[in-house]
Amino acid sequence: MGWKAKKNLTAVVIQCIMIIGAVIMITPFIWMLLTAVKTKSESISVNPFYIFPGGSWHFENFVQVWNSYNFLILYKNTLLMIALRVLCACLTATLAGYAFARLKFPGKNFFFAIVLVQMMVPGQIYIIPQYLMVSKLHIMNTQFALLLPGAVTAFGTYLCKQGYQSLPASLEEAAELDGCNIGQRFLHVMMPLTRSSLVSLGIFTALFAYKDLMWPMIVCPKSDATTLTAALSRLQGQFGNNYPQLMAGAVMAVIPMLVLYLIFQKQFVEGIATSGGKL
Repeated sequence: MGWKAKKNLTAVVIQCIMIIGAVIMITPFIWMLLTAVKTKSESISVNPFYIFPGGSWHFENFVQVWNSYNFLILYKNTLLMIALRVLCACLTATLAGYAFARLKFPGKNFFFAIVLVQMMVPGQIYIIPQYLMVSKLHIMNTQFALLLPGAVTAFGTYLCKQGYQSLPASLEEAAELDGCNIGQRFLHVMMPLTRSSLVSLGIFTALFAYKDLMWPMIVCPKSDATTLTAALSRLQGQFGNNYPQLMAGAVMAVIPMLVLYLIFQKQFVEGIATSGGKL
């Protein structure tokens, strides 16, 4: 077998592996869609080959879930929370990252060590102090309560610090010689060059905010102030589950992230590739 034939065979094997991986990853999503249009008895059938609904497709599951929860309000709450968290996280992280990477001040190493410690500690430890803060401030069932845990991010600070440290010092020195003060150097020279780090941080922050379940359930128990994930958890019963309605709600909850991904697909791929992160 010649070199060209071996190369073609390798390409075919790689493509087959990628196709198999794609099928494995998309199967749960397809199963969710099919379950959403089944009856309750069909959804709990133990027959593994009972894939498609028998007879008619029951789209009324979507109507029943929509009537049970006002999804327009849930969409608004979720998207607003994501937007506020991304804005605050990127703003605070880029400022703190620049300070730790470029400025000299007393206790810099100590404060950055505290940031690193926060990354090592499970987030559940902070729930009680954060809940007490929200309660004392009387902001339960508000967007400010949902925003609180994601306003400042240790991961984002570390990510932005690494981005600023990778830039050559000559850029700042040249800007300083041109008469730029520290604010101008940061705003017009350094921050635009760390765009990839901010894109990565925005993507991760949006995904973490969208998947957040425990915090919205704690601080926003009212249905008109909660988010999609917290509302979906209430579709689960104590002694049994209506899986078609549960899957119908999950399908409607996935729609905003699919739309955002289709709109920002290029930035999404660029951010993940640049940061080297895993979702």
